[in-house]
Amino acid sequence: MSLARLAKELEETAVQTGMMAAGVTEALATLSDRSIGEDTARDRATAQILHALQAQDRIEQRCQNLALIVARLVSSNPAIDHEKFDELWSSLMLDELAVPELSGIAERGEHGEFEPF
Repeated sequence: MSLARLAKELEETAVQTGMMAAGVTEALATLSDRSIGEDTARDRATAQILHALQAQDRIEQRCQNLALIVARLVSSNPAIDHEKFDELWSSLMLDELAVPELSGIAERGEHGEFEPF
């Protein structure tokens, strides 16, 4: 697996994660839809959430497989410049909560009253 393929696989994983979150958002919209009955809304939302959560298994498996292949790549090549990798990793900010533009974004949105049941 080339690093370009790894990047592509990670991008696909990010897309799948977004789709999973969109499914949960869809379920929340269903629960707040007053044009359908509460029982119908609850049944539809439950199905939507279960469908969205099925993606979690695929995402987890993808992440585990990607971690495994990276570990194998690193261990199979003794010439890898670990110091350069460390330098590149240190330039990343992986703590999303430390990024003000991302932190608490849900708090800034418009929200109505939400009663799931």
